Amino acid sequence: METLQPDDPRELGPYRLLRRLGAGGMGRVYLARSPGGRTVAVKVVRQDLAADADFRRRFEHEVEIARAVSGRYTAPVVDADPSAALPWLATSYVLGPDLTDVVEAHGALPERTVRALGAGLAAALQEIHAAGLIHRDLKPSNVLLAADGPRVIDFGIARAVDGNRMTQTGVVVGSPGYMPPEQALGRDVGTPGDVFSLGAVLTFAATGHNAFGDDAASHAAMLYQIVHGEPDLTGVPQSLLGLIRACLLKDPAQRPAPAELVTALAPGGTATVLTDWLPSAVASTIATHAAGILDLEAPGVPETPGVPEMPKTPSFGPPPVMADGTAPSTGTPTPAPQPQGYGYPPAPGYGTPPGGTPAPGYGTPGYGSPLPDGTVHLGRPASAAASGPAPSRRRFLGLTAGVAGVAVVGGGGAWWLSRGGNTGTESTGANGKGGSTEPAAETFTTPPAGVAPQPLWHKSVAEDSTNDELPLVIHDGTLLISGDPLVAYDVKTGKARWTRKGVTRPGALPLVAGGKLFLGDSDYDGALVALDMNTGKEAWRTRVSKKLDLDEPIAIDAENVYVTVTDLNDAKSGTNYRRGIAAINHTTRKQVWVQMRDWGTDNWDVEATVSGKYLVYADSKYNLTVRDTATGKQLWTKKVGDDWSWTPTVAAGLVFLPGEKLTALDADTGKTRWTLSPNGRRGFDNPVVIDDVLYAADFDHGVWAVHVRTGKKIWLCEDPGAVRAPVNFLRAGATLYGASYWDEGGIFAMDAKTGKSRWVYNDNKGGGEPWQVAISGNRLLATHGFEIYALPAV
Repeated sequence: METLQPDDPRELGPYRLLRRLGAGGMGRVYLARSPGGRTVAVKVVRQDLAADADFRRRFEHEVEIARAVSGRYTAPVVDADPSAALPWLATSYVLGPDLTDVVEAHGALPERTVRALGAGLAAALQEIHAAGLIHRDLKPSNVLLAADGPRVIDFGIARAVDGNRMTQTGVVVGSPGYMPPEQALGRDVGTPGDVFSLGAVLTFAATGHNAFGDDAASHAAMLYQIVHGEPDLTGVPQSLLGLIRACLLKDPAQRPAPAELVTALAPGGTATVLTDWLPSAVASTIATHAAGILDLEAPGVPETPGVPEMPKTPSFGPPPVMADGTAPSTGTPTPAPQPQGYGYPPAPGYGTPPGGTPAPGYGTPGYGSPLPDGTVHLGRPASAAASGPAPSRRRFLGLTAGVAGVAVVGGGGAWWLSRGGNTGTESTGANGKGGSTEPAAETFTTPPAGVAPQPLWHKSVAEDSTNDELPLVIHDGTLLISGDPLVAYDVKTGKARWTRKGVTRPGALPLVAGGKLFLGDSDYDGALVALDMNTGKEAWRTRVSKKLDLDEPIAIDAENVYVTVTDLNDAKSGTNYRRGIAAINHTTRKQVWVQMRDWGTDNWDVEATVSGKYLVYADSKYNLTVRDTATGKQLWTKKVGDDWSWTPTVAAGLVFLPGEKLTALDADTGKTRWTLSPNGRRGFDNPVVIDDVLYAADFDHGVWAVHVRTGKKIWLCEDPGAVRAPVNFLRAGATLYGASYWDEGGIFAMDAKTGKSRWVYNDNKGGGEPWQVAISGNRLLATHGFEIYALPAV
């Protein structure tokens, strides 16, 4: 599905066009909505076909016949204008993905699902044939999966095109791999031809491969195989093998009729096999797809310059029912205040300070100034200390075990975030300079000092759909929040671009590079899984090797994903296995190197940072280890003398240790290069490094800026504007932003040069959850427990 292009119409007849669904032999297909709110698919005839009077007559005749098809398992024609300059027709739009997408995302379907699918498709063919039509192009992309059964689309239209083109000698219309032998030979095609196509579709659904080969050198080679070869039915369940083989017989007269197939597959009727017919993961995908379609809006009119786009309230009804019969909780979005001026009434203020008293007299969100150069630097969240005695870090271990950093590499920029540290490199674009995930195209007005901006949009989400211990990921205008389901939100509107349930392990660290999200498989089967960041669909999965199980991905750079592994063939006892670290190239999917760790080390608690040639990781055994990213060779390891698992911060060839003093170690040797005393204050939390400046909170809720290479203090802000200091930092232009680990803090804005507090935003919603923050263009994206906010980066 694509956004409308400049050459696409905005309306056809009474229908507003929403998106481009694709293109076929007849023309383009659009998603559209009627004035009454009905969602339809509108097919527009190609201009060359529209100029063909013979085609117009055939098209009009087929539309009239197709109107008569109205069954449970088809998408009927609801409107058409064959006499328009560009003839079009509208069919009922099915809220569900096509079979190709489902198999690509979830693999081959189970036997019971394939059986139900076959019964529904055979019933659809009965409906189509009863109307005097032959489909002639039944294939996976023309089969849509809805919660209550499959739907066949595009029936009858292929015949109109075919009727026009078959007058040209040697032209064969249809889809190689799914057309019957008689169609491949250019002979007359009757209803048995659709049955052959059905057999090929069911083979694909049951096995994930084409019955006549996915690797044919050409269409001609595949057509030859259809005519002369035997189908590859490897993987078809034994209970379906005979039926599918009968559908794929070369002689049309020997193939079963659709009515016979319905009886064989569903003796008690199709309704009996189509109840809860889909695997739960597929049902979840369909529910998400349906919600996304229903929430689409038509492209709006151009915005008035200077007036921020206001969020829209979803207009669809109850949320889709999930596989377990419950509706997902989405919360009630809180609309942002309207801007002051431009005909809007004044709003009460930019924001509500942490104390809860609104600032008087200033109205609106949308206040801020454009970033001067688009440069954005992301730190990473770290645990903050409570008031009172300096806390032992052991108390955070239960919160942070298995949670390390997140790196987003490639696309519009390299975005480094991680709990409690920084890679030490600035966020960079393709040219190696400062970058942003999207152009800073919006302009906001800077508020007065001490006045926080109001949210541009706000969402309350379901309880399990956020993990407040994991950092946020920004990629190509999308905010990814780790949880179950895994959800990608549009940073401008807050609407979900895609949702995937059951694909992440609890507390899984999100690592992104090259437009893909890398995770350990949710089945704990030892595989590395890559998801497409644009769609959420699985792109590929791989194993480290036959003898090594992948435990967890721990870090990423522009070339490799670094993972912990276990050798199940090398053990001293039933629980004491040999552990290791491996690098997997995320382009080739091949192992680059593997290095085994010392006996007695654990893999579940490893937290890592990668910076240039250094892979640095720590664990709850109090080890700090540095390896060469090219070979995996260990440069050094030492006990850090502390009592918790933490994520290292690395920059300028140094590794930084928090604690009673801030310590910088040489990354090549492990020797101490400098230390910084807090001068009577109670020690340092994990630092973040941006452009050779180290930022760190202390346990008395102050914020420090320190020269990375010398350890000299640049400034100390003893009062950042709230009782809890920020511990996670990022910078945009001249402003340093931070997020607090505690409710009483919030999102902070400070002058990066002086440390002077500018404003603090807090939603005053308790609950004990930490704040997280990231940046995209001129917008801050923040979470606080189950609340998500977009704020102007001002």
